[in-house]
Amino acid sequence: MVKKKRFFLKKWLLASLLSSVILVGFVAASSDRRNFEIVKNLDIFYTLFRELNSFYVDETNPEKLIKTGIDAMLESLDPYTTFIPESEMDDFKFMTTGEYAGIGAIITKRGDYIVISEPYEGFPAQEAGLKAGDRILKIDGDDMKGKDVSKVSERLKGPASTQIKVLIERPGKNEKLEIPITRRVIQINPVPYYGMLDSETGIIILNNFTQDCAKEVEKAFIDLKKNQGMQKLVFDLRGNPGGLLDEAVKVANLFLPRGSEVVNTKGKVAQWDNSYRAPREPIDTVMPMAVLINRGSASASEIVAGSLQDQDRAIIIGHRSFGKGLVQTTRNLAYNSSLKVTTAKYYIPSGRCIQAVDYANRNEDGSVGLVPDSLMKPFKTKNGRTVFDGGGISPDIETEQETYSNISMALIMNQTTFDYATKFSLEHNAIATPDKFKITDEIFTDFKEYVSGLKDFKYESESESLLKKLKETAKEEEYYELNRKLFDDMEEHLHANVGRDLDNFRDEVENLVAIELMRRYYYQKGAILYNLQDDKEVETAMNVFGDMSKYTGMLNGTILTHAGDKRQN
Repeated sequence: MVKKKRFFLKKWLLASLLSSVILVGFVAASSDRRNFEIVKNLDIFYTLFRELNSFYVDETNPEKLIKTGIDAMLESLDPYTTFIPESEMDDFKFMTTGEYAGIGAIITKRGDYIVISEPYEGFPAQEAGLKAGDRILKIDGDDMKGKDVSKVSERLKGPASTQIKVLIERPGKNEKLEIPITRRVIQINPVPYYGMLDSETGIIILNNFTQDCAKEVEKAFIDLKKNQGMQKLVFDLRGNPGGLLDEAVKVANLFLPRGSEVVNTKGKVAQWDNSYRAPREPIDTVMPMAVLINRGSASASEIVAGSLQDQDRAIIIGHRSFGKGLVQTTRNLAYNSSLKVTTAKYYIPSGRCIQAVDYANRNEDGSVGLVPDSLMKPFKTKNGRTVFDGGGISPDIETEQETYSNISMALIMNQTTFDYATKFSLEHNAIATPDKFKITDEIFTDFKEYVSGLKDFKYESESESLLKKLKETAKEEEYYELNRKLFDDMEEHLHANVGRDLDNFRDEVENLVAIELMRRYYYQKGAILYNLQDDKEVETAMNVFGDMSKYTGMLNGTILTHAGDKRQN
């Protein structure tokens, strides 16, 4: 082990010295102060590491130390410039392609073990009989107790057509089950659902911009238009974090004329300055269209929504998008590792930049902030409508932001609804379909009793949270001791009551429970169908489509929209 370590250090020392000689020669030849700084600081870093490795009191892990240094260095730039070691390349490829080889299930950590959170419908885990809530005890005989999610995920993945044996413990069952599962290539469809909302209006949901997602969107659109009579489209990009730039251009091109500008990139190096235009004939340029976005819509989602807004092709509905307008390029490094590095910024057709945060100009404490409204600049769409920059895409129609009560947030954070759904599914073989299912008084009462019986379920009501802040302020201003009895009385009366608060916020609690039950019996598609029945953004889109003069007026600028509301100032 010591010999290997010395051999490693000798090779690294030789490589570093050779690099230093080459770089020093370059510096001497070019008299470039910047290159001299690079050489100087690389030499400092190497000598520091050499001394640290030799004299630190405990044995050091060279790989871990270097990884820590790399991560800290990149973190000072922006969150998207990252080092990808060889061990993480499979996960990175899955993010860009949506494809991997494994069993097809989402897993999560619960206590000492990893549990199945959701098996994908139609994939090996579900077909072999794994269910949400199953606790993974062993994989191929190896104990999984205490393992984190990444380690268990690595064991579940592997070459297609290979078999693994998963020993699980199912809540409510006394015996342990060993389930053989044959891995296969898992290709997650980026369009988890499309269908008709009424006799004329269709919806397509796009979850991410992975490879060939444009083909899936096109396939869905053609089916809805030719076979189901769609005349108006709701295109849902909510919660879509983005992905491949080329796919964003292709998706926008489905609805924009050939040659239309979609996005520009501008960087420090001229080779990253590019203009991306629609390369082919579209499938439709006239159908009324509404694009749904929210704070979870980022990057490629913002390119599509922004280009359709700037080209006056669609109405944007929802909340301001995330504001990720930085372009990353992957560069290959030694030993099969890679660097994902920010090389440019996105600019949509009106000329505005999507990026919301300027990481190059941090505050003194290292923090960064959003562009204030006072510094936002106006730009013009194709029809002359005013839109503003400042990062992200501002919707033409802003809907009310949905908020959850403290009791609902506690149910989510503690995964209480997940555990209840596990219990419920063991007791009930089937429930009504998503379009007919309702949380009955019987189910709600059963849920209340379940939560009330949990010893480890703790939460604070909103009133308790505010009272704590008031007490802190009163202590700072020396009012607390003078009014101690009053504070004690308020605390006693405002103490959280689980049963009462579940009743007070029954509507949102029922929705959380119903969504979890839909996932158990009808998987992801069932949860989507249930949600669409009471979806504010979808309802808003339907209302706009019901008044085509309003729709047309917003696109031609005769009706003021939220995206241009600063024109009133």
